[in-house]
Amino acid sequence: MSNTLFVGKVYHRFDELPSTNDWAAQLVAQVLPPSSPPQGAAKTKPPEGTVVRAANQTAGRGQLGSQWHSRPGENLLLSVIFYPTWLDAQAQFYLSMGVALAIKDTLVSIATNHSSLITNHSIKWPNDLYLNDKKTAGILIQNALSGSQLQSSIIGIGLNVNQLEFPSELPHATSLASIFGQKFDLEQVADLLFECLERRYLQLKAGNRAAIKTEYEEHLWRRGEPSRFVRCSDGSEFTGVILGVSDLGLLRLKTNASVEAFEVKQLRFVGWVS
Repeated sequence: MSNTLFVGKVYHRFDELPSTNDWAAQLVAQVLPPSSPPQGAAKTKPPEGTVVRAANQTAGRGQLGSQWHSRPGENLLLSVIFYPTWLDAQAQFYLSMGVALAIKDTLVSIATNHSSLITNHSIKWPNDLYLNDKKTAGILIQNALSGSQLQSSIIGIGLNVNQLEFPSELPHATSLASIFGQKFDLEQVADLLFECLERRYLQLKAGNRAAIKTEYEEHLWRRGEPSRFVRCSDGSEFTGVILGVSDLGLLRLKTNASVEAFEVKQLRFVGWVS
C-alpha cells in the first residue's frame, strides 16, 4: 500500500476494461452499467484519489484520439479521480503540468534507487514523458467544469514498465525495463507513482503555481534547441525554438518572425535542425 493520504486508498482493479478513464468517468457520474459497478458505487460519489486500474485496455486512448498500445499485464494503465474545485478553468493546464512532473519524479526516483542517473529525461509538450528521447509515459486528462471552476478531473496515465517490444508504428516508444535492463514490480511502481502524484497535487492546491510552471518548463523536451515544425493549418514548415508555455498551456515558440503561441492541434514536430 502506498504511503499516501488519499491517492490509491480506494482502488478498483480489473483484468480488462475498454478504458480506465471512461470507467472512472462513469463512476463519477454514477451511471455505471449494472454488470460493472462495485457495491454502493451508484449511491455515493467516489472519494478523491480513487484509482481505476486495468491490466489491459481494449480501447485505451492518448492525446488527440490516438490509440494507446500496451501489452496485457506488462505496464501501468490507470486513472485517478480528483476534485480540484479550487482551480479555475483558465488554470486547468497547471494540473496537467503537475501530473507530468509527478511522473517525472517517479522516473527519477526509480533511476536513483537503481544507482542510475537519468541524464536525458524530459516532458514532451503537452504531457508525454520521454527517457533518452523516447516516450515512456502518456497522460490523458478529462476535466468537468462547473461554471468557471473545475468540478472533477480524471487523470489517465499509461506508463510503460515491463514491455520490451513495441509495434513498428511506434518507433519512439520505450519502457523502464528497456532503459534499465531489468523487470520491475508493477505494484511498487504504482505505489511510488501515487505518492509522487499526491505530492504534486497538494503542491498545486497550496497555490505554488509559479514553482510548478518553472519546473515544467525546465524539463521541456527540446527547449532552447532549434527544431523543425509544421503548421497543421497549411502544412508549411518552419524552424522554431521552444521557449516555454503560456498559463493556458499554449506552446511558446521563437520563430524568425516573432514569438508565437500554439495549441496542440496547430503544430507538429518534424525533426531536428541539422
